[in-house]
Parts: sequence; C-alpha cells; structure tokens
Amino acid sequence: MLKYPKARVLGVLLAISAATPVIANDEGKALFGQCRACHAIGPDAKTQYGPVLNGVMNRAAMVEEGYSYSDAFKKASEGGLTWDNDTMAAFLAAPMSYISGTKMAYPGVKSDEDIQHIINYLSLFDEHGNQAGLVAETSQERPDEDPKERMLAANFVLPDHGVFHLGRKALNEEVAAWDIDVRPDGTGLPVGSGDALTGMDLYDAQCASCHGDFGEGTGRWPILAGGHDTLTEERPEKTIGSYWPYLSTVFDYVRRAMPFGNARSLSDDDVYAITAYLLYLNDEVDEEFELTSENFTSIALPNEANFIADNRTDEPNRQINVNELCMTDCIATPVEVTQRALVLDVTPDE
Repeated sequence: MLKYPKARVLGVLLAISAATPVIANDEGKALFGQCRACHAIGPDAKTQYGPVLNGVMNRAAMVEEGYSYSDAFKKASEGGLTWDNDTMAAFLAAPMSYISGTKMAYPGVKSDEDIQHIINYLSLFDEHGNQAGLVAETSQERPDEDPKERMLAANFVLPDHGVFHLGRKALNEEVAAWDIDVRPDGTGLPVGSGDALTGMDLYDAQCASCHGDFGEGTGRWPILAGGHDTLTEERPEKTIGSYWPYLSTVFDYVRRAMPFGNARSLSDDDVYAITAYLLYLNDEVDEEFELTSENFTSIALPNEANFIADNRTDEPNRQINVNELCMTDCIATPVEVTQRALVLDVTPDE
C-alpha cells in the first residue's frame, strides 16, 4: 500500500495543469523556511550546506554540478531515483530512513499536508529559479556600464553621513522590533498567556521533529527534558529541567530563534504555550498549567541556585581603578591551575 496515496493523486493533477500558471503557495513558502538553513531556491540561489533546489521536481536526483553528494545519495541516484510527488513525499517524511547514510541530518516533516505544501512550493520553480508564469527580475546592467551612472540614472541619492556614506539611522520602531530580550526579573516580557495543552499541539507541529516527542532529542538535536541528577556525572544531560537557571532564557530563545529555519514566526501567546509545555515535560507543572505574563516570575527552575551573579565589578583590581583593568601580572604569586576540564581535558599546559 502506498504511504502517500493523496500525494500521487495530487502529482497527477499537477501534471495535468502544468500548462496553466501556478499560483504562489504561501503555506509552502512558510514551511520551506525550515529548509532554508541548508537549501536555497530562486534565481539568485547558491549552493550552501545542501544543494540548490531549483527545478528539483520531476527530474533525476543528484544533478547539481560541483556539490559533494553522500555515497548513499550517489547510490540512490545510480539506481534511478527521480524526484516525483511520491518519492519526494517519502523523503521529506524521513530523509535518514529513505536514504540511509544521507548527509541530510533532518528528522523529517511530520504532517502529510505540510509535506504536500512544500512539494507544491518546490514545483513552482524551474531549473533557473524562475517561478512558473513569472519572469524573475534580473539585473540588466551592461559589463561596461559605470555603477555610479546607473545609480544616478535611477535617481539614487548617495547618503552623506558617516565614514562610508552607507545606510541611515534606524527608526525607533525598527529598534523596538529587535529589542525583544527578556530578563529573569520579567523585564521585557510581552503581555500574553498560553497553556501546556495548547503548547503540546504547537510543540508537536513545530519542535518535535528535532527535539523529539517528549523533549528527548532526535539524532544530534538538543535534549530539552530529563537529565535530573546527572550534572555530577561525566556526561551530564543539560536540559531545561536539570541545568538551565531561568525560565526567561527558555522564553527568549524560543521567541527569538525557533522554530529552526523559521524564526520569529510564533506569536507571543504561542511562545507562552510552548514554554508552559516544556515546563510540563520537565515535571515542573501539571498539564492544565497556564503560563502568563503575570505569573511568569513565580516559576523558578530547579538549578537556579547553582548559578551565581557576575561579580567582576567587586574584584579588587576593578575597585582600584574602575577605568583601567589589570590585564598582566595582576597578582604577586604565580598562577596555579587548581582544576582541569573533564572528558576532553582542554585545559592547556601553559
């Protein structure tokens, strides 16, 4: 039985409608964000960690010149692998299982619907990166054309400020868009709320493919839950519940950098919900818990007491002259190594 019967039907429909203009796929474009960390697509696409995906659909696999494919991928290509709707759907669902030994260390897309959205988006681009029915805007400059003349012809005004005459002063609203850090005392928290049950659905859709269904991590992706009482072991598991000192770090990181490849796509309430669910995975709250901007600072992670404040401003050398820190020969006696890094022993001898 085919794993993706709907995908095959859609593939036939796409083939039938190939002569008609293809409508932009917003869902697929958004989902492709998680692929952009390794792959590029479009008229200006360049090889990154993974190959360019222009015209990838309905062609033989492994055709990009100059890209170093894995031996497993080469073997699959020599065996006649072609990227059609079925093969691409199976690969996106579980890359490392579909082609064992591939360099694509990605757990896979969980939703069949999301897989089809991504395939539809990939199908929009021809081998040159142009979208079906659209002509990419390319530079029409002549090799002998003076760049300055071209800018003047376009009524370009050269800035006269600064050393390099580049850019402009950032607007207040532009600064505010990046000023999103959250501190342990709650400073910077946006107004909002989210419960653990809602967070579970969001986590399954946005996070589980890398971090595992229960925060256990897949492949080499970070473990988020568990690890209690392992910090004194040779290989401790540094998770949110076992090691992280402040809940604000969890919230800030998820809000700023997750999901991988599609950062800043979550709403503030989504981040509250996912953070609440991560607390639940670490047995810090029950499944009905709701995290809000009001009760946020009441949550203390188990390892908080083992972190100390940065007290370098209290050091004697800092107190002597706050404007001129001592950098050499600051103590009368020779420096003595009192403890060495474990496992790798990275402490230098000299």
